[in-house]
Amino acid sequence: MATANHAIARAVIPTAMGNAKPQRILAVDYGRKRIGLALSDELGLTAQPLAILTRTNRRDDLRRLREICRKHEVARIVVGHPVHMTGEKSPMADEAAQFAARLEKEFAIPVELADERLTSWEAEQTVSETHPSQRRGRKALDDVAAAVLLRDYLERKSAARAAAGKE
Repeated sequence: MATANHAIARAVIPTAMGNAKPQRILAVDYGRKRIGLALSDELGLTAQPLAILTRTNRRDDLRRLREICRKHEVARIVVGHPVHMTGEKSPMADEAAQFAARLEKEFAIPVELADERLTSWEAEQTVSETHPSQRRGRKALDDVAAAVLLRDYLERKSAARAAAGKE
């Protein structure tokens, strides 16, 4: 059954996305000390934690991100946009937006900002529910938070495509 669903997904999703070749999306949970990364599958159906980069300097951070984008054939980047529960910008929102603009300029890959409200909280809940005996430090949650961000982004895009198909 999983194989049949996989075959259906391969046949339908690339056409729905308008791409001849399925491509991966990289999610970035931007922080001043660390950058959490998550990667979609080629069909844009799933999100998996990828890595946590410890920030060093801008040039080295960009170099490492560029290598990751090349290695995984990333076609789009989604950067978490930290806004308050009210929707107002947080102090990090402008910094994340500037980082996203820099990625788009440097990499020539489309970059989008995505609301990241509650992603860190959900990452903590997910890890504590799935591995109650293992305590991951806050540092180890940045990649999981990026995966939550990417999952939410993929779900919104899928819902938008479905709604557009009904019209």
